[in-house]
Amino acid sequence: MAEGENEVRWDGLCSRDSTTRETALENIRQIIVRKTECLRLVKETPYRPADGLSNAVSLDGLNKLLAHLLMLSKRCPFKDVREKSEFILKSVQELGIRIPRPLGHGPSRFIPEKEILQVGSEDAQMHTLFADSFAALGRLDNITLVMVFHPQYLESFLKTQHYLLQMDGPLPLHYRHYIGIMAAARHQCSYLVNLHVNDFLHVGGDPKWLNGLENAPQKLQNLGELNKVLAHRPWLITKEHIEGLLKAEEHSWSLAELVHAVVLLTHYHSLASFTFGCGISPEIHCDGGHTFRPPSVSNYCICDITNGNHSVDEMQVNSAGNVSVSDSFFEVEALMEKMKQLQECRDEEEASQEEMTSRFEIEKRESMFVFSSDDEEVTPARDVSRHFEDTSYGYKDFSRHGMHVPTFRVQDYCWEDHGYSLVNRLYPDVGQLIDEKFHIAYNLTYNTMAMHKDVDTSMLRRAIWNYIHCMFGIRYDDYDYGEINQLLDRSFKVYIKTIVCTPEKVTKRMYDSFWRQFKHSEKVHVNLLLIEARMQAELLYALRAITRYMT
Repeated sequence: MAEGENEVRWDGLCSRDSTTRETALENIRQIIVRKTECLRLVKETPYRPADGLSNAVSLDGLNKLLAHLLMLSKRCPFKDVREKSEFILKSVQELGIRIPRPLGHGPSRFIPEKEILQVGSEDAQMHTLFADSFAALGRLDNITLVMVFHPQYLESFLKTQHYLLQMDGPLPLHYRHYIGIMAAARHQCSYLVNLHVNDFLHVGGDPKWLNGLENAPQKLQNLGELNKVLAHRPWLITKEHIEGLLKAEEHSWSLAELVHAVVLLTHYHSLASFTFGCGISPEIHCDGGHTFRPPSVSNYCICDITNGNHSVDEMQVNSAGNVSVSDSFFEVEALMEKMKQLQECRDEEEASQEEMTSRFEIEKRESMFVFSSDDEEVTPARDVSRHFEDTSYGYKDFSRHGMHVPTFRVQDYCWEDHGYSLVNRLYPDVGQLIDEKFHIAYNLTYNTMAMHKDVDTSMLRRAIWNYIHCMFGIRYDDYDYGEINQLLDRSFKVYIKTIVCTPEKVTKRMYDSFWRQFKHSEKVHVNLLLIEARMQAELLYALRAITRYMT
């Protein structure tokens, strides 16, 4: 049979109508039955060397279908699809054909699976959100299942991402996914690259483009420089970068197209940060998410260990070192006491503008010397690096080697007064969606800190947001940067800087070593703050350059 995974119609499974889903599942079952029957006949036929390649291709096509069914059996929000997918898999197994099983333990390598909401156990409101996401993408991905700790944010995130990828806009659909691939590849995020390679092909993208950026249209190749600078050193973006894209003769971008592209680039740079920061596992149906090998006696094999897929029990071990529960408890108490003292100091006296400026410069300078002991170069794999140019270009602190970058004063150009209106004017409604997402991430609170309730966390949230912007040279005149050193300890700063600047270097040790008494939901909340602050910082530099070009 010639059917591969791409020739099977999965779209019917996304329908809200159970009859449509049932028909689609029956069609899929029949295709798989035909494929398994062909393979059974092949096994019974005397071997001829000429048949070897076609048999291997046929088996590979079946395996991809089975992996997709495995994903549906675990991740589809519709119970009938989960059950029927599992039934088809068992039927195939009874015919003597090996079926896949999931690798690892859930959507995240950092968060125990039992702490993440299981598909099928969600309430009615969450089921609607899951069904909407599945209907839009044909999957319920691991990022969604980790973000579900914070439903209000997740709803805003999914709405924004759906608009950027699938609703009316300046760029054609396949360009949108290709730009997502380019952006994720800059941080060597194979998870996002793999997802959008599949999406790119699904919307009719040319497979040749996936052989490397040099095979894509010149217009997309020209975007590579902006992608590179925006991802690693956004403070270097100038109006000349913008002019080069808008005045490239037959390969020119329109202003509306460029704003759409900039929003996509910043979205996927930030989403790569979240993917690494929360240890997102490969999707079940993608490479690294499943295996056709039977489970070993100890329930995992050496290949699982090297992939970070340790046993559940092992994942419970505190890898942050020999820190006692009482020590980490006192860390929380100390942090709360500092917040209380800072609030009292605020009420008593206010620092002068000169002092505030000096504290910002000190914090900006000190942020250059925050780095991890694990800070070593990560060589990108060829399947990822081919989607971008200049693989050696990465994050560099701005004041190294005597290089000076002027401070970006939010009072002169900010998202609320300038960036928001520019985006909304050139790409209607997107400014509103992004603004809502920024506000939800920044203001999100449950008034808890670890085991404490009724806590005002606004001071801590602002310190995290402003520290990230400080690393990018962005300054708020009305903020006392002396608070950052009081509230954010070194291990937390290492984690923040790594997530935001070099997310591909994040380790589980870093994740475990900050805020040891805090819940996983609180650490995911931190990641939401980090990615939105990063996205806003990149957007500010890019949109300011566009504004300068226009004026």
